[in-house]
Amino acid sequence: MFPESKFMDRALALAALGLGKTSPNPLVGAVIVYQDEIIGEGYHECYGQAHAEVNAINQVLHNFPQNASDLLAEATLYVTLEPCSHFGKTPPCADLIIKHQLKNVVIGCLDPNESVNGKGIAKLKSAGINVVFPFKEKECQLINRRFFTYHQKQRPYIILKWAQSSDGFIGLINEKTAISNTESLTLSHEWRSHEDAILIGTNTALIDNPSLTTRHVEGKNPIRIIIDKTLKIPQHHAIFKDDAKTIIFNEHRTETLGHIQYIGIEFLGLLPQMILYQLYILGIQSLIIEGGAYTLNEFIRYQLWDEARIITATDLKLKEGLSAPKLTGTIISDTSLANNQIQIITI
Repeated sequence: MFPESKFMDRALALAALGLGKTSPNPLVGAVIVYQDEIIGEGYHECYGQAHAEVNAINQVLHNFPQNASDLLAEATLYVTLEPCSHFGKTPPCADLIIKHQLKNVVIGCLDPNESVNGKGIAKLKSAGINVVFPFKEKECQLINRRFFTYHQKQRPYIILKWAQSSDGFIGLINEKTAISNTESLTLSHEWRSHEDAILIGTNTALIDNPSLTTRHVEGKNPIRIIIDKTLKIPQHHAIFKDDAKTIIFNEHRTETLGHIQYIGIEFLGLLPQMILYQLYILGIQSLIIEGGAYTLNEFIRYQLWDEARIITATDLKLKEGLSAPKLTGTIISDTSLANNQIQIITI
């Protein structure tokens, strides 16, 4: 058989609909094709719920109650990630595919999770199913870059984000400074809703008193990660509100009080690495870092970032203040929202 790109493209589009809702599971889309027509499709909609393959097969069973078995036996399944072969929150998808005797399965890329990683493909082949792999592998890996980074590098996928003036400052010294316009602020909140956690340092918490929530859009609030060595941030600040879980890295306390988790670590150097290791242990797969300048520069210094999102107010000059971080990478997107330029850069 010769797989067609349009069907995997559709599976990728479906997978993207789960962004921000499936972690720690990956984003997965599935399409079932019979005689060049899609007869069923689905995606992993939310962690703990049915996987993409299950939803696609169930759609065929629902839409074709009289002859679903015959259709599936001659159909081709396109799926962006290797079907799971183990029991987790749900039964193995590989077993379901075998049960319904699908003729062909086209798989985008391997699942890097050690509990799968080739075992799903082996199970399908052992059952006599024709497996095509990989297909559009780079695209399928890209959509799950958070999941792949977590399993392959044992750390979260890291997004650096800041707003800067046209002359390269991220704010006035010791003064809260508005730079982003309304549209960019809304976009920033949408970005937050896609990630597991958001991180800032002590000075940003003290000066800006941010909520670090997604209040301008629909979507979950990320876990707040705060670096506060000596626990200087007052309890009445917004990060202590119960609208999101908050983790505070410090050198004095290790305890959990309601939605606040204090994690004591040594502040003796290599701080970003120690924090990322703790977040890996906690199962946090993606992290957006919103400053301030010192915190951002520490992650840049150790090359601990995957993506940077920079908002530049093209009509604003501060003339003085905190200099914006400097980094080198590849610009993959350069767009505008009114008077804000938005660049996305990868390392």
